[in-house]
Amino acid sequence: MKVEARIFEAIAVFFFVVGIIYAVATFYYRTGVEWAGATAMFFSGGLALIAGTYFRFVARRVEIRPEDFEEAEIEDGAGELGFFSPHSYWPIMIAGAASLFAIGFATSNWWFAIGVIPVIIACAAGLVFEYHVGPEKH
Repeated sequence: MKVEARIFEAIAVFFFVVGIIYAVATFYYRTGVEWAGATAMFFSGGLALIAGTYFRFVARRVEIRPEDFEEAEIEDGAGELGFFSPHSYWPIMIAGAASLFAIGFATSNWWFAIGVIPVIIACAAGLVFEYHVGPEKH
């Protein structure tokens, strides 16, 4: 996870530096700072910093992976990578509910959009708890 943390932290530094350069450049070559672009640069840097901080925090709690060793070989990463549900319908249901929300929002049908929010939450809960209830419970 240290590799991912370094990547996102480097991206954050890049966006902050480019945001400062952009704000200074637009201030001197225009009548003032172009706030939409400067804000987008700083927010992008902030989002990358959030992801990098998360990966840095997780890297301290998990065991060392082969990706974190300089001398690691390809064979070191062989084996089971995790569990991926092969038959879950919940992602399709979440996508359908989200598309209904988008249709209600785009057509200014606010009551419909608000009414679909509990469906989205229920589908997300179904995805999260899929293997904790029902016949798949181990």
